[in-house]
Amino acid sequence: MKAIHVISAVIGGAIAGAAIGLLVAPEKGDDTRKRIIKALKEKGISLKKDKMEKLVDEIEDQIENI
Repeated sequence: MKAIHVISAVIGGAIAGAAIGLLVAPEKGDDTRKRIIKALKEKGISLKKDKMEKLVDEIEDQIENI
């Protein structure tokens, strides 16, 4: 396995782990989504609530398929 594949897998796993951790956090889901949207806006990324919900659904589908 090439080193770039290993690095990509580690980074991808870290991102997925962080997303899952946020989604199963004890806070209300709506509050968590608002915090994510705020953090993305600070980085210059615009993500509307409906797009966030679609992203959450996609992540949930991928988790269920594991």
